[in-house]
This record gives sequence, C-alpha cells and structure tokens, in this order.
Amino acid sequence: MMRERNAWLERPLSARSVIASFLLGMHPPRARAAVLVRWCALFGVADGTARVALTRMVQRGELVVVDGRYELAGRVRGRQQAQDFAVAPRLGTWNGAWRIGVVTADGRTAGERAALRDAMRALRHAEQSGGVWVRPDNLPAAAEPADARSVADAQCRWWRGQPEGDPGELGDALFGPRQWQVRAQRLLPALRAITADIVAGAHERLAGAFELGAATLGHVRADPLLPAALLPGDWAGDSLRRAYRDFQPRFSAATAQWLRAQGAALAAAP
Repeated sequence: MMRERNAWLERPLSARSVIASFLLGMHPPRARAAVLVRWCALFGVADGTARVALTRMVQRGELVVVDGRYELAGRVRGRQQAQDFAVAPRLGTWNGAWRIGVVTADGRTAGERAALRDAMRALRHAEQSGGVWVRPDNLPAAAEPADARSVADAQCRWWRGQPEGDPGELGDALFGPRQWQVRAQRLLPALRAITADIVAGAHERLAGAFELGAATLGHVRADPLLPAALLPGDWAGDSLRRAYRDFQPRFSAATAQWLRAQGAALAAAP
C-alpha cells in the first residue's frame, strides 16, 4: 500500500505516535507486535524503528504486554476517556459563572510550571494573567483528564466568579474560537470525502485516512468547548464531531479488514 503525503498534520507522525494513536482508537487498546510493526510500515516507519518504539514505550510505562499483545497503559491510556468525551461531549448548563484556578504553590521549579501549563491546557483553561487560569464553568468532571487535574490541584486553589463586561469578548481573546473555526471548516469536507472513499472500498487510502482522522481528532480535542452563548453563530464544532463519529466506525471496519489480511499473511509466513 502506497503511503499518501501528509497534508494535514503539522509534523510527520513518529513511530510512538502512530502506535499510540492506533491503539487509542481500539477498545480494548491492544494489538500484537507484528500487527503494530506492519501498521507503522504504512507510514514509512522501518520495522526496527517500530520495535524500538515498542520497547521504549514499555520501559516508560506507556505499554504493557498482556497475553502476548501490547496494551496501552499509564498516562497514554488515560487519554482515552478524555478523547472519547471530546468526540461526544455532554456539556452542563451554563449560568454565566467562570472557573478560576489561582496558583498558590510557592517555590515552583521550571518543570512544575511547565507541567501546570500542560495540565491547564488539557483542562481547557486559558491563562488570564500570570498564575491565573480561567474558563466558563460548563464542563463536567468527565471532561478532565485525571492526571491533569491532579497536577492543577497540587499547585492551585479554585474559585468561581463572573467577569465584568462582555464575556463573549473575553472568550474570543482567551480561546480564539474563530481561529479554531477556520481549520474546522477546512477539515470537515476533507473528512467527509475520505469517509466516502473508505465506504467505496478505497483501502489504499487507509494511511491517509488515519492521518486525516488524527488531525481531526487533535483539532476536536483542542475545541475549548465554550458555552453556545460565547460561540460564533455558524460554529462548526458539532458538525465536525458528527463527521468524525461517522468516519470512525467506517475507518475501524476498514482497519479490521486490513488486520484480518495481516493475520492471514502472518499465519502463512514460514
């Protein structure tokens, strides 16, 4: 199968990213080493490079071996719940309140400060000013990766309040929903088109479909999930998520067919 040029991702997928992204789309997230190596080959990753990535992911606690198969573990597996929520979010009603995280930890190291920035972004908060992180208070606990919340809780105290002035202007300034919208409107027709190709049996596009799906999923996960009152009137978030939910089972079915073919090839190998 010829590998398509990556036109959607900001950088080429590493062997680790290919493996993690592939397994995150599976329930349970596990596969045989030989299958993962062959999958990586679709993206130009050499067999030896893929096997080294598997070994290193095990060493870092990102994979464990279960019944002869590699299964996601640790923080990487913890992303699956947050990823599933991003694809089909169930938002709470919004009464105008904002959630405010104020850094109270003293003597933080550079590593701790960096960890907090990563955690707050995972929690979909934006930095209002140094040490003050905010967002509209409309997300349930299911939207929060547990490891990110733990990091934030260790360094911050939480408050609720309401800003003076126009909350829509504040949302635009902090979260940039219109910039998010521009890329969403580019991804949407491309995802619909490649879904139609997969349904039509164009399995030679499997690698390209995976990359487009990964780009779409990454963008969906970056959706700040603002209340409707703070969004542009033509918001594409729901449409993009519906298109991804339509794409995913069709891509999974095509991948399952590919996996069966790989299993047969492996069984027939001397």
